Order: sequence, then structure tokens, then C-alpha cells
Amino acid sequence: MKNKITFNPLTPIQEFFKTESSSGILLLITTVLALLIANSPMSESYFNFFQSTLTVGTPSLNIEKPLLLWINDGLMAVFFLLIGLEIKRELKYGELSNFKLALTPIVAALGGALVPGAIFIALNAGTEFSQGWAIAIATDIAFAIGILTLLGSKVPIWAKVFLTAVAVVDDLIAVMAIALFYTASIQMTALAVAAGCFIVLLIFNLMNVRRIGFYMIVGIIMWVAVLKSGVHATIAGVVLGLIIPATRNTSLNSLLEKAEGAVSLFKHALKNDQGEARETALNYMDDVVSESESPLHRLEHHLHPWVAYGIIPVFAFANAGVAFDSQLIVEAFSSTLTWGILLGLFVGKQIGIFSAAFLMKVVGLSTFPEQKGTWKIVYGLACLSGVGFTMSLFIGGLSFESPVFLEYAKVGIISGSLISGLLGYGLIRSAINNIDSE
Repeated sequence: MKNKITFNPLTPIQEFFKTESSSGILLLITTVLALLIANSPMSESYFNFFQSTLTVGTPSLNIEKPLLLWINDGLMAVFFLLIGLEIKRELKYGELSNFKLALTPIVAALGGALVPGAIFIALNAGTEFSQGWAIAIATDIAFAIGILTLLGSKVPIWAKVFLTAVAVVDDLIAVMAIALFYTASIQMTALAVAAGCFIVLLIFNLMNVRRIGFYMIVGIIMWVAVLKSGVHATIAGVVLGLIIPATRNTSLNSLLEKAEGAVSLFKHALKNDQGEARETALNYMDDVVSESESPLHRLEHHLHPWVAYGIIPVFAFANAGVAFDSQLIVEAFSSTLTWGILLGLFVGKQIGIFSAAFLMKVVGLSTFPEQKGTWKIVYGLACLSGVGFTMSLFIGGLSFESPVFLEYAKVGIISGSLISGLLGYGLIRSAINNIDSE
């Protein structure tokens, strides 16, 4: 009797969730580890290590930065490249490609940015903390999805799709905020070089250049130019991601013919025990699979594990360490900076996202299912969006040069993210249990 082979391919959203959920758990582990080390006898070594200088280049042309900035400016550029790829994929093929389906998460994400920003500004307008207004608008998709995954397979797929779409739009808003409001003095020569690289990349795209290596070489030059220009270097990553081609080079009918031909060759080789022909057929299958992927999908597929399991945990470990003591706690919770971030993430995200989503229902544009527990789940998702962590820490580092202010910001980020995650988890779990009990 022949063994039956079951093939269950993952949909893009399932594949995305699988990676992000595991990344969220790893992110939690590295964050806890950073906090433990920062509050241990190894604290001084931990902070000194990330402030040690690393020089890359030649004596005449080099970049010299502390290790922490290499992580925040260099490794995070790859993270933002992935964000650019994800935004383009969502706009072209995903939830955001259909205007009616996209409208609710777009409006919800806008509400989730405006209300937290307004809360922060209300508490800090005219103070030395005011430039930190964007810290509270961010959502950490890996952490949020990691928490949602702890609830198991009973979480409805629409909830996962909505949270992902909101987080992608949220990332786009955060990227725009970084580009527009967190730029130092501009060096026009370097900016001109970056603009030239952008034009070359655009020409590559228009000429349908498929080799990712060409884009990466020009992208690295653009990153260096942007770094030298005064604009934050991670923007180069986003721009590169948005330019990578998202279409296949072969029609679906042609792919089908080639796939059928490859399978036919393989069957014939297998039947006649022709080893060399079998390997040729398998190589042909690999070629067909490669043709079926766009450069965007191929690059995103390769980058996602490196970012999820490498870059983001390293960033969290380097940036999440806060040496807590009674004086810091008292000072932080006496500061409007801490409260602006904490309330922005915890209260602002809830109010902004849930109110905007409910408004879409009132005007008849909501796409949520009409069933018991739906709006409790939506409220829980709004709370989970208040887990700002990675992106909030990143924007915090751009906002403040003062180590003291940055410590206050970290206390607000960690506190706001923690209680947002706990409340969101509790609400969604309660809603799911109520549905199951009926």
C-alpha cells in the first residue's frame, strides 16, 4: 500500500505569523536577559561593550561609530528593508491591496497614531521632551503577534489579518515620521549621491532587472550616502524595499506548462531508474520554482528569518537594558516624558484604534464578522497594538541624546508595552473562552 503524502502549503499570512510569533518569544527572552544583566554585577561591562568603538573602511574613507550605533544604523537598515518589502507586498497583493478591505485597518492605524501622539503632546508640549512625540505611535508587530500566538489556533484568522495590516500601516507612519521629523542637518553632496543611487534603482526596476545583487550593491552605496547626509540611514532600507520588483517574469500559464513538463520528466526518469535524468528533472523543478517567485518575495523569504531571529533580538538586547534603582523609578514616574509614553501606548492605542474601527462599523464600512465576541477581540487587538517596544526604543534613541531622558523613555516604553500586552491577552482570551462555552 502506497503511503499517502499530504501537502499543506502555508498561506502568506500563515507563513508570516509563524516567523513573527517565534520571533516575538525570542524577543521576550532577549529583553528579559538584557534587563537582568543591566541590573547585575555585569552591568558596567554590558553598557561599556555597546559603547565600544568599531571602525570600518580605510584610513582615508571610513565610518567610526560605537557598536550600539552600528546596530541601530546598520543592522536596523536591514530590518527597515524588510519593512519596505512587507509594505509593498501588502499594498500589491495583501490586505491593503483591496480598498474596501484596507480601509478599516488604515483608519484604525491612523487613529492609533494620532491619539497616542496627542496624549504625549498634551503632557509635553513646550518642554524639552516634546521631540519624543512619535515614540508612543509605534507597534512592535513581532511582540504583538507573539502574544496573540500564545492563545493558540482558536484566534480567528480575521483577527490575525487585521492586527498584521494595522501594524504594517503603523510601520509606514513611523517610517514617515522618522524621515520627516528625525533628520539632522543635511549634507547636500551626500544627499545628491543618495538621490543618484535612487534614480539608478528606479531605472533597474523600470528595465525589469531581476537580479537582487544589483539592487543590493547600489542599495549599500545609497545607505552610506544617506548615513553621511544627515537623514537617518534606515530610510535607505525602506526605499530599497519599495523599489524591489514585486512581479513574476513569467506568466502563470507558462509556469504551469513548465511545471507539468518537469513532473513528466521526473516520472519518466523515476520509472526507468535513470539517476542523471532524475537529477536534471529536479534541477528543472528548482528553476521553475525560482521563476514563480518575484524578486520581492524571494528577498523577503530569505531576509525574514535573519531579521526575526538575529537582528531584532540583537537590537533588543543592546537597547532594552535599563539599570533600575529606586531613584530612577521615582524620577521616571515623576516625569511627563515617562507618562506621555506610557499613557500614549496603553490608553492612546486602545482609544485610537478601537474608536476608529467602531466608526467604520457605524458608517457601514466595517468588514468584521457579525458574531458574538467580535468587538471584544477588536478591543483586545487595540490593546496589543500598544506593545510598542522595538520601534518605540528605536525612535526613542533618535529623539534624545541625554542618557537620562532615554532611561525615562525606556521605563515608559517597557511599562506601557507590558500592561498593554497583558490586557490585550486577557481580553482576547476571555472573548475566545466565552465563544467556546456556548
